[in-house]
Amino acid sequence: MGQPREDRLFYYSLLPFAGATVAVVLLLAAVLGYYSLPALREYGASVIVGSEWRPSEESPREASYGLLVPLLGTLATAAIAVATAVPVALAMVVATEEVLPPRLRGLLGGVVDVMAAIPTIVYGLWGLEVLAPLLRRHVYPHLNSALGFLPPFSCRAYTGASYLTAGLLLGVIVVPYIYAIVREAYRSIPSKYRLAAYALGATRYEAVRILSGMVRPAVAAAVLLAFGRAAGETVAVALVVGSAFNPPTCLLAPGYTIASLIANQFGESFYYPLMANALYLGGLLLLAIGIIANVAGLRLLAGARSRAGL
Repeated sequence: MGQPREDRLFYYSLLPFAGATVAVVLLLAAVLGYYSLPALREYGASVIVGSEWRPSEESPREASYGLLVPLLGTLATAAIAVATAVPVALAMVVATEEVLPPRLRGLLGGVVDVMAAIPTIVYGLWGLEVLAPLLRRHVYPHLNSALGFLPPFSCRAYTGASYLTAGLLLGVIVVPYIYAIVREAYRSIPSKYRLAAYALGATRYEAVRILSGMVRPAVAAAVLLAFGRAAGETVAVALVVGSAFNPPTCLLAPGYTIASLIANQFGESFYYPLMANALYLGGLLLLAIGIIANVAGLRLLAGARSRAGL
């Protein structure tokens, strides 16, 4: 038996909006790809795998636009952000759902929701004026002296602007997103599992461990979505990453991400042949990272919801 006429009309009325969303993404990719082609024709794969950024006003042949360093910086800062944000977000979920009294649960949840609404430029200014000086004076010297034999901490931090500062700031920014996804999954666990755990004599800690294990797919999805979010952050990172072409072999050194490179150099890029085209290619790489991370995260989240019967 076919669907009612009203349901079919409702379904077909939504198709243009879904199609428009897909069309916008495809249009973004097409525009970025079109403006990236001149740089790819001139320099080939060296635009992606090259590690030197040397603009030239005279001739494109004298210039070099390699995106490898900012690409690695993007991946490094996003990885640091996720690694620092996930434990904090998970602890907040457990606190709000299992430990705190109702009034404090609502207060903490409201604070996290407000964090998600704060403009990232505010986080960037806070990172520049508070976080970076604090890390430079009280954290980085100890890291370098105690763990200087490890490459990530082998260099001295002469300023607070560094890959690690940018990653920690991004961790603060993405905490609300991880928290919201994991909290939704945690709340969707049927109460019978919690009651069964307590009926079998489990302590609160043991019950939380059991319930937390049931939301692992949601945690993995949150990690991927937060990674894509962190990789694309621009203004906040540009303020604290340091803007220097150092590879992220030492996290205490200043560096670049693709987003901060575009933000810092796009305004003057039209004075240099093909520099703007190389930056468009950087935008295309960011778009690819975001799409891959978000599609993978959403598929994991959809699989977790289907297994939970939602």
